[in-house]
Amino acid sequence: MKYIKIGDLLVKSGAITQAQLEQALALQSSTRERLGEVLQNHGFITEKQLIDTLMSQLGVEFIDLNNYNLPPEMAQLLPKNIAKKHMVVPIQASRTDIHLAMADPLNFVAIEEVQAVTRRRVLPYIATKAAVERAVQNLYSNQGAMRAIEDMQRDLLGNQYVGTAAPQAVDEEAAQADAAPAIRLVNSIIERACTEQASDIHLEPGENNMNIRMRIDGSLRPIITVPKELQASVVSRLKIMARLDIAQKNLPQDGNASVMARQEALDLRISTLPTIYGEKVVIRLLHKTPELVRLDGIGLAGDNLERFCRLVDNTMEGVILMVGPTGSGKTSTLYTIIDRLKSEEINLVSLEDPVEYHIDGICQVQINDKTGLNFASVLRSVLRQDPDIIAVGEIRDGETAEIAMRAAMTGHLVLSTIHTNSAVSSVDRLLDIGVESYLIAGAVKGIISQRLLRRICPHCRRAYTPMADEAAMLGLPDSAEPYTFYRGEGCPECFNTGYRGRIGAFEILSVTPEMRRAIHAGSLQDMEQAIKKAEFQPIMSNCRDLVLRGVTSAAEVHRVLGSEL
Repeated sequence: MKYIKIGDLLVKSGAITQAQLEQALALQSSTRERLGEVLQNHGFITEKQLIDTLMSQLGVEFIDLNNYNLPPEMAQLLPKNIAKKHMVVPIQASRTDIHLAMADPLNFVAIEEVQAVTRRRVLPYIATKAAVERAVQNLYSNQGAMRAIEDMQRDLLGNQYVGTAAPQAVDEEAAQADAAPAIRLVNSIIERACTEQASDIHLEPGENNMNIRMRIDGSLRPIITVPKELQASVVSRLKIMARLDIAQKNLPQDGNASVMARQEALDLRISTLPTIYGEKVVIRLLHKTPELVRLDGIGLAGDNLERFCRLVDNTMEGVILMVGPTGSGKTSTLYTIIDRLKSEEINLVSLEDPVEYHIDGICQVQINDKTGLNFASVLRSVLRQDPDIIAVGEIRDGETAEIAMRAAMTGHLVLSTIHTNSAVSSVDRLLDIGVESYLIAGAVKGIISQRLLRRICPHCRRAYTPMADEAAMLGLPDSAEPYTFYRGEGCPECFNTGYRGRIGAFEILSVTPEMRRAIHAGSLQDMEQAIKKAEFQPIMSNCRDLVLRGVTSAAEVHRVLGSEL
């Protein structure tokens, strides 16, 4: 392939004008980006236009890496540092040629370097940048894990352990845990979890091996199997990271660690549990990124965004509750509100178990029931600390709830979460744990109920016309024009589930005087009637909108809200 300028190709094909090319070249001079990236970042062309132009002008074939299974041996042909440096990935090879997927097939520096390293002629293919990045991460993280396993097995057979033990490790098992292969294996597992955007890693001992699964978009997915003889090394390595007792195998332990993965800081919550086949370890991954506490990050938009801002910004005292079942995103919403309300003029104190994300500008307290530092006792102490806003991680008992309600009625704004399914049932829950109805009626200003729905995978999303009963399940009226729903067909990008990522569905209730009277009277039926008269959209309304927009599927709504439909 002769040296060709991508700008000339795009002008020749009519994708951009000569003036746009000159403007992009001027912008490129102040950055280190390639011209194709500059053109895309500034809206001159789309990635699809770039790919179509290169395919037609150069005759380069397109490869969909999301639907291509890379042979593991490809990682042996090209060093990881070169693949990451140029964002290229080998997909096939012979004795003389290597087929290379590239986001930019005109990157001749990359082609020449690959040719020099592999001593093979490069046959370039074009792929999307995101697909190449993910393929590189998965190919080499799997290679790292398998190579570490092979090294650990070889060392175990030869009774040779590489590396030195941590200061607190004085026996052979600790030395084994800190051996270089064990470190590499654990690091590759954590990096893979980060790549797949997993929330948890499960290391589960079995009779013959240890299975590693990751919770991705709320569901566990099998990732890799570790031989049984290496189980103790992996578990001990994780215990050392979390500063746990590696000699204690018969009692559960909890700890935490901080690591860097893919240039991102992660907090790891590590929990061990003894089982009949050894210790099971579960790792919760907490990402320290600002996106986690932005309104668009939790899925608030449109009318719900307006209601949310009106409730949060205009409530100076009282209680705002985030409600929903376990795993519905309540904590993320709580952090969103905290980040929105914090300021230099406000004393904001949060009580958390555990403290998941560190936020500058507020005072965060770690609850510890073992030392008597529980929600109720800390809340009493905080009230003597001149607080303006108090965030209580979770209302678990009547004592905590009553103190929070009384604090709210004396001029404080209290934010908290509670495990219930809806706004009405949260009031019922507070009554059940012993809170007086007059306290609930006087203190609660707003209730935010939420769920998490899986997003349809954008790589395999397809439209279809639903059956009448499927539309009726969502409460959609009969229509002369058929509705259009969407679903994912399943692809490697989404583990063949049809879903990738999640989004929040919300219902936001601002308590009206009529609702207060109903709560004070203890009549949930009257409260339901008052809610119907208020400006309130139930969570199903938000779900219907997400289905019609193609964000999620009707089947996913039924899975999450099935008992409430």
